[in-house]
Amino acid sequence: MHIPDGFLDLKTAAATGVLSAAALGVSLRRLNGSLPRRKVPLMGLAGAFVFAAQMVNFPVAGGTSGHLIGGVLVAALLGPAAGVVVISAVLIIQSLLFTDGGIVALGANVFNMGVIGSAGGYAIYRGTRLLFRSESGRLLALMVAAWGSTVIAAACCAGELAWSGTVAWTLAFPAMTDLHMLIAVGEAVISALVFAAIAAARPDIVAEDPASAPVHEGRDLFQYGALIAIGIFLFISPFASPWPDGLESVASRLGFASAAVARPLVPSPFGGYTIPGIGSPVAATVIAGLAGTCVVFAGGLVLARVLTRRSPR
Repeated sequence: MHIPDGFLDLKTAAATGVLSAAALGVSLRRLNGSLPRRKVPLMGLAGAFVFAAQMVNFPVAGGTSGHLIGGVLVAALLGPAAGVVVISAVLIIQSLLFTDGGIVALGANVFNMGVIGSAGGYAIYRGTRLLFRSESGRLLALMVAAWGSTVIAAACCAGELAWSGTVAWTLAFPAMTDLHMLIAVGEAVISALVFAAIAAARPDIVAEDPASAPVHEGRDLFQYGALIAIGIFLFISPFASPWPDGLESVASRLGFASAAVARPLVPSPFGGYTIPGIGSPVAATVIAGLAGTCVVFAGGLVLARVLTRRSPR
């Protein structure tokens, strides 16, 4: 759902940019001094995992693929403010270093996947959690929130395209929402599986009452998380679906794919998740992806440490 430059006009890009900047500012202010120190490594690891997972497209119907957004998953683990910050950081690095999503359209991408995907999804999660209070209900609430936030983000993307005059609302809305209802199933299943695996291995991280859960050191979490991210690149990303994602498929079907800017506004040597000079396309993608993961992890870790300087020990 990464919108490239050329799909949105300046008024839409400016409006979504203002909304995203405001949401990111609120999220940073809420995190400042309130993030528990034991969750500092999770900020970096969550960003690294989301970055890695978003490189792995899974096939859906009609020759279309989708990928994890991860906003609800991160929000359920760290809270909605951290979710907005983590997903925004991933999107910014993807846009600047890998030309995945436009620079001008960055505000729209952050709003759709970061703000709606995390904060909006978390609101659905908490509301559904009131109805299902068991542990299995918790996973159900997570799946409902992941599915719902993906479809709402797709609807907002359709609205932004229509407001820009790129494609009519009557065409964009059903095309985007119908397709992303299927993609959202993958989002829900992956989010629930990852959350369940974390809950089984580290119940203290997902405990709704942290005082009642055992506290462990974060070193093992860092080690396992790093190994998982590397494993995704080495053994899964080379076999990811080559089919176009939901937005690309809709743009091709409705005839506005050519509106995308041919050359990125900020050229990057890692554009397209490859590194020039490496003969093997698989190796070039893996190395570029590992570099991106390290950048996201380091940025998230540094930001988390800055935000916890005034936190109680």
